[in-house]
Amino acid sequence: MDAIASLFSIITWPVSWIIVQFHSLYGAIFGDDTGWAWGLSIVSLVVLIRICLIPLFVKQIKSTRNMQVLQPKMKAIQERYKSDKQRQSEEMMKLYKETGTNPLSSCLPILAQSPFFFALYHVLSAIASGQTIGVIDQALLDSARQAHIFGAPLAAKFVDTEAKVEALGASLTDVRIVTAVMIVMMSASQFFTQRQLMTKNVDLTVKTPFMQQQKMLMYIFPVMFAVMGVNFPVGVLVYWLTTNVWTMGQQMYVINQNPTPGSKAQDQYLGRLLKSVAAHGEIRGRTRRNMVKRIVSKGPDRNDIERKFITGLAKLGFAAQEDGTVIKSDTALAESEGGAQRRQQPKRQTKAQRQTGAAQQTGAKGTDSTESGSKASLQKQGTSQDDKPKPASKPASGSSRQAKSGQRKGPQRPKHPSKK
Repeated sequence: MDAIASLFSIITWPVSWIIVQFHSLYGAIFGDDTGWAWGLSIVSLVVLIRICLIPLFVKQIKSTRNMQVLQPKMKAIQERYKSDKQRQSEEMMKLYKETGTNPLSSCLPILAQSPFFFALYHVLSAIASGQTIGVIDQALLDSARQAHIFGAPLAAKFVDTEAKVEALGASLTDVRIVTAVMIVMMSASQFFTQRQLMTKNVDLTVKTPFMQQQKMLMYIFPVMFAVMGVNFPVGVLVYWLTTNVWTMGQQMYVINQNPTPGSKAQDQYLGRLLKSVAAHGEIRGRTRRNMVKRIVSKGPDRNDIERKFITGLAKLGFAAQEDGTVIKSDTALAESEGGAQRRQQPKRQTKAQRQTGAAQQTGAKGTDSTESGSKASLQKQGTSQDDKPKPASKPASGSSRQAKSGQRKGPQRPKHPSKK
C-alpha cells in the first residue's frame, strides 16, 4: 500500500496543507490536540474534495441517462445476437462509440478521489511512524499523535500490535472496537448506496451487461472495503466513511429529483407530482417542469409509468403542454373517461370460479330439461286421454271395433300382403 501511495506523493503536500488549515480552525474551538479538531479536519477535506468533484458527478449522471436512453437498442442487440456473445459485445461497443456514451463514467468520482485517498493514507502512516510529512512539522506531528477518536488514535490500525498501540497512548481493545464499528458502517453504507441504486433508480425491465456489472459491484465493494479496512488507519476510515455517507445522501437527492425513466423511483416521483397538481392546479418548480417537458416530447415512446402519469393528469382535467406546464382541459377528461369505458373488461375469473360456474350451468340445464320433459310427458298424457275415443252406445256396424289399449290411433298402415 505504501508503494502505491508513493506514486501519489505529489498530492501529499496539498492534502497535508488542507488538513492543517482546517485543524487551525477547529483547534481554536475544540483544542489543538483533540480528536474532534483532527477528525473534523479530515471530514472537511472530504467535503471539499466532493464539492470539487461535482462536475464529474454531473457527467456521471449524464452518462447514466444516456445508458438508459440506449436500453431499447441494447436489448435489440442482445436479442439479435443472442447466440453470438462476441458479436454482441462488438455491436455494444459500436453503439457506445456512435452515441458518445462511456459505461465506465460511473467510476469517475472514485478514480478522481483515489490520489487524495492514498495521499491521506501516506500522511497518516507517517504520523503513526513519528515522521514529519508535507507541511506537518514536529509540533503538529505530536499534536496529531495525541488525538484520539472515541479512544482510538488517529493513526492506529486494527492489525496493529499492542506495543504499537500503547506507544500511541491507547489500548488495543479500544482501537479494535472503534475500527471494527467503523469498518462495518463503511461497508454497510456502501452496500445500501449501491442497493438503493439497483432497486429504485434502474429500469429493471431491460437486462444489459451494464446492469449486471452494477449488480456485481453491489456485493463486491462492501466485501472489498471490509477486507481492506483492517489495514486502514482510523483517520482513513473517517475519510472513507464520510465519503460513503456523502455519496449516499447525494444519490438520494438525485433519485428523488431526477429519477431514471422506467424505474420505481420515477413512479414514486410522478405520483407525488400528480398529488401536487391536484392540490395546486399547476406544475411548481423548474425541475418538475423539465421532467414533464421530457415526457411530452417522447410522444408514443413513453414508458408505462409516463403514460400512466399523462392519463392521471387527464383524469384530473389537465393536459400537459410542450413547455412542461399543464392547462385545464375538459376534452382530456372526457377522452380519459371514454377511453376507460372502452377499455373496461370483465373481471377475470379463477379456475375454481370457472369450474363452479360451469357446474351450475350444467345443473341448470339438467333441471330445465327435466322440467321440460315432465311438462311434455304431462302434456302427452293429457293429449292421449283427450284423444282416446269414448265407447259408442250404439255401434254403427259390426265391423267397427273399440280400439285396443296401446293400438296406434289414426289411419292404420295396410298390412303386408304376405301377412294377410
